[in-house]
Amino acid sequence: MKTYRIKPYEVKRDWYIVDATGKTLGRLATQIAKILMGKHKVYWSPDMDVGDFVIVVNAEKIHVTGKKLDKKLYRWHSGYPGGFRERTLRWMLQHHPERVIKLAVKRMLPKNKLGHRMMKRLKVYVGPNHPHQAQQPKPLEINA
Repeated sequence: MKTYRIKPYEVKRDWYIVDATGKTLGRLATQIAKILMGKHKVYWSPDMDVGDFVIVVNAEKIHVTGKKLDKKLYRWHSGYPGGFRERTLRWMLQHHPERVIKLAVKRMLPKNKLGHRMMKRLKVYVGPNHPHQAQQPKPLEINA
């Protein structure tokens, strides 16, 4: 018996909406990454892009445990001398809360072209409003 391989034009992509209010950052990110990769589908394959779209609203209301607000650091370098920067999670949540969720999910996806395509299907918004009502997203309940 042969293994069935789905064709790229046969993939049906659904839209899901997640409310991040009160959700733990890491647990939320793992569930979102699973949906973006398509691991919840029966025809998932690690070398194919079969995932769905995910909309995250209320990104500023996520929850973290322990002392992560002050101890977790986001670091990057511009490439120029003296271009090293680091910010705490508290600063990131105050200034760029959508980046916190995007970075958490991005680091759980494959580090290749496939992962970059998956990240394009993640839409994160501060506040309860989003411009994707026309896609009729289904609510996705993430257990805390």
